[in-house]
Amino acid sequence: MNKIEHIGIAVNDIKVSGSLYEKLLNTPVYKVEEVASEGVKTAFLQCGLNKIELLEASDDNSPIAKFIAKKGEGIHHIAFEVDDIVFEMKRLKDEGFVLLSDEPKLGADNKLVCFVHPKSAGGVLVELCQEASPRPSPKEREL
Repeated sequence: MNKIEHIGIAVNDIKVSGSLYEKLLNTPVYKVEEVASEGVKTAFLQCGLNKIELLEASDDNSPIAKFIAKKGEGIHHIAFEVDDIVFEMKRLKDEGFVLLSDEPKLGADNKLVCFVHPKSAGGVLVELCQEASPRPSPKEREL
């Protein structure tokens, strides 16, 4: 694992919380993105070398909606940057950790992601993140 990539915070309203964190961290939200497959809208703020990811449910059945219904707003997960997510997933499985998926998924911020079940990580939801391959621009695809 290379570094803490981001800390995910579940929020009820991304605009309200985005404004709050902009003031708190004295930095702007630099990206808002929807990940429809996970039923979540995300907003990112840079905080030194790390990022804060605000997560708002866009679907009442999403993991974020369920988290907020059960625990309220607050820290949802901690994400670690890895060079090879498939290798790390295998390594963690071999160490006895329970993963929430068998394959990495495309998440927000052009990352491949996989989550480690909190029951096998001391009650903390851990996310592994690897930069996805750069998406070719339309001009690059034509070449």
